[in-house]
Amino acid sequence: MSPIFDFFLEPYYERATHLIVLEFIAFVFGILSVIYAKKRNILVYPTGLIATTITVYILFGDELMGDTMMNFYYSLMSIYGWWNWARKKDDDLVVKVSRTDRKEKIIGFVLFVVTMIITYGVYKAYGTEIDSSNYIDIFTSGVFFTAMWYMANKKLENWTLWIFADIITVPLYAYRGWGMLSLQYLIFTILAIQGYYAWKKHLNNNPAIA
Repeated sequence: MSPIFDFFLEPYYERATHLIVLEFIAFVFGILSVIYAKKRNILVYPTGLIATTITVYILFGDELMGDTMMNFYYSLMSIYGWWNWARKKDDDLVVKVSRTDRKEKIIGFVLFVVTMIITYGVYKAYGTEIDSSNYIDIFTSGVFFTAMWYMANKKLENWTLWIFADIITVPLYAYRGWGMLSLQYLIFTILAIQGYYAWKKHLNNNPAIA
């Protein structure tokens, strides 16, 4: 077997079967969720909720507190986003695709900083030894948290943040031995690029909502 396959598969040789199955289920539903997000389909949230709930469980066992918090937050935001996207007034959706204004950019930055501080505090509270990969995790957690909030409010910029953080996360998960999650984030990157252009095209075709 080639070295690259050994690199991705070796961590699974001694991993419990139920964890491998759960990771695969999260892998499938995570991809489905991004596909639905690209299409602005509300099914992004129930599929995403399944993926994030499972991911919280498997990552908590590895004491990856930043990633665990991130996916726990995804679960909460999925419930909020599900409700927010479903809201209607006079049979018309209340929340439409739009760009962030100055106030929303400030809120996003504050959320990014606060998330990093909280994630760092959680690592310390659990007595986890923080190495370079954990600091990357802390940083990407802030980006992802902000991206999820933007997505729940249908802001175009959510895709820019997903792309940026996904690219960082691909090698991070590979390094930690979560091969399927690493591959998932590679696929996420491609889908996020497609999602950005799909939402941008939608905005260009509907200038009144931009």
